[in-house]
Amino acid sequence: MLLVIVLSAVLIVADARFDKLTPVRSAIGTGLAPVHWFGNAPSEFSDWVASLFTSKEDLQEENEALRARLLILERRALKYAALASENNELRKLMNSSEVLDDRVIVGEVVAVSPDPFSHEVVINKGSRDGVEVGQAILDANGLMGQVQQTSSFTSRVLLVSDSSHAVPVEVVRNGLRAILLGNGDTSALELVHVPDTADIREGDLLVSSGLGGRFPKGYPVAEVDQITKEPGEPFVKIRATPMAELNRSRLVLVVFSPEQDATDEARSDADAAEPASSEQSEVR
Repeated sequence: MLLVIVLSAVLIVADARFDKLTPVRSAIGTGLAPVHWFGNAPSEFSDWVASLFTSKEDLQEENEALRARLLILERRALKYAALASENNELRKLMNSSEVLDDRVIVGEVVAVSPDPFSHEVVINKGSRDGVEVGQAILDANGLMGQVQQTSSFTSRVLLVSDSSHAVPVEVVRNGLRAILLGNGDTSALELVHVPDTADIREGDLLVSSGLGGRFPKGYPVAEVDQITKEPGEPFVKIRATPMAELNRSRLVLVVFSPEQDATDEARSDADAAEPASSEQSEVR
């Protein structure tokens, strides 16, 4: 028992102080990837069986709905293309960067943490896909969280609703900056350290401010739904509803920052240059 206690203490110190167990966790995560796949197999099999018994009328109705949605998305794409072109011109006038959008890849949630006090999910994208710790994760509606740990085939994502998670945000209406904290509830977040004189209203949209460099700027995070002012208190209590469907979304987007893309390109150029240099040396 004493040996186990000493070994546990050594491992805790080595992980907390020297970060020596990251490769071990990554290897364990890679080994557990088949477990996540097999755990997700019954759901995929049931969906496949259900699709075999879909009637022709249901397929036609679904096809019509998808066509209507496609037309709507195409209209929005045309609108966004025009806005992106205008934004590009403004950036040129301001001698700023011409980056219009962040690169993303689509992932799927394959597992959910069973710990009720830890809001984490596992996605089927890992280090072999270029995913790194700290990358932002989105669903179709807003920011879900960030990558906390990666392995070769999977990544563990910490959701914004986790009690240890914080996001720098700003109010779209007036640019007011604040910190949005998780409180262990997937349906509510807390906006902290907001003075009682601040111009913030119910219904205000909160987006990521980009401060700290962890989350890209401008992604929807939450919407203010309740403001409570206590007499004599310097700060107000503000509750916000997450925009992302934290406990329902299955498909997610992994966001790559422009800096990551530049680093990946530099690595690929270096890898391509190494064989060429070795060939030249052999010729000499």
